[in-house]
Amino acid sequence: MIRRLKACLNGGRSRAEHPAVPVTAAELARDAAQAVAAGAEAVHLHPRGPDGAESLDAADIGAAVAAVRQRCPGLAVGVSTGLWITGGDVAARHAAVARWAGLPAGRRPAFASVNAGEDGFAALTGLLGAAGIAVEAGVWSPADAERVAGVPVDRILIEVLDAPAAGAVAAADAILGRLDRLGVTGPRLLHGEDDACWPLVAHAGRLGLPTRIGLEDTLVTDDGRPATDNAALVRRALRVWSAQRERR
Repeated sequence: MIRRLKACLNGGRSRAEHPAVPVTAAELARDAAQAVAAGAEAVHLHPRGPDGAESLDAADIGAAVAAVRQRCPGLAVGVSTGLWITGGDVAARHAAVARWAGLPAGRRPAFASVNAGEDGFAALTGLLGAAGIAVEAGVWSPADAERVAGVPVDRILIEVLDAPAAGAVAAADAILGRLDRLGVTGPRLLHGEDDACWPLVAHAGRLGLPTRIGLEDTLVTDDGRPATDNAALVRRALRVWSAQRERR
């Protein structure tokens, strides 16, 4: 269970965006270990292929997961299933993820995120569940909340994207409210990207919800300074989250 924070180490970012973005399996393992030492309870990765591009290929997934587990035994390691990784090809994504079931336990992800607004959402959640991989449903809007209702998932990720800092909390509350009205229960994690990131780390603390942080979500700390690496973001986020939590 994630009680406070999950680290999102790289996403689709490149080193051109930030020199500390981990790309290789070894770099992901190094950053995972540093994030855990800083207080992260789980990690979310976007494994890469030999060309450095995001990959859903079982060999690339397995290599990244195994490298992290070697450095961090027992750590919950999750990956993305973003449809953009297969260029929007639903069938290709489904086929790639189906091959994860054949990975040895030590190379198979503990969980995977599936965006509710993407085509093939429900079918992919079933495929992952059958492989023993927990499902995080990415809910980006109140409309996505409607799509996830009735679909068995293990955690809801309330994800606020492309929102200004001033509107981040209202956007998150709109999604949370729709989930409540739909009767969608179970664990939730709240986070935002870029300008919405830090306001929602704080809001998650106020609500007592876990959050996530890492170079996937932001390249700056809460005071607007450039982040040095994932571990530094984890330390800052835990301070912000805990300070808001203590005020309740």
